[in-house]
Amino acid sequence: MSHALPSSGRRVAVAVALLLALAAASPAQAGPDTLKRSVGNIVFAPIDMVLSPFIAANTIYTNLRNVDDSIGVRCAYVPMGFAWNTGVQAFGAVTREITGLLEFLPGVGLFFLKADMEPLLAPVERGNALMSVDNDIFPVKIGIDYTTVPF
Repeated sequence: MSHALPSSGRRVAVAVALLLALAAASPAQAGPDTLKRSVGNIVFAPIDMVLSPFIAANTIYTNLRNVDDSIGVRCAYVPMGFAWNTGVQAFGAVTREITGLLEFLPGVGLFFLKADMEPLLAPVERGNALMSVDNDIFPVKIGIDYTTVPF
């Protein structure tokens, strides 16, 4: 009777061993930051796309409260502004996805080095978001307002 693991069990065991070895790497290295940012962009960009009408409406509401325009201008701004802002938010999410994909391979390469690269998309780093959770493992930023990002 053989006690060897089946082929799939060996693969799982090797994968777990690799993950544990990678997790034991020094947390002082800057290398994982690019990979974390890349994966965050890839994972959260579709959520930004789904939330784009909500973010656009929120931006319009904020702008209407902070701008002293006539009632006619405010009424004309809402439908056109909503269409425009929704498009900007949606394409901002597409750009976030693309930059996440572009940063993935360099992120894997820099994972083991004491190196990092500047973000390709600044709004993700500096933009206002509906939900932003900073933590040591994986930063979460969802619902970024791409129209009010400080450049």
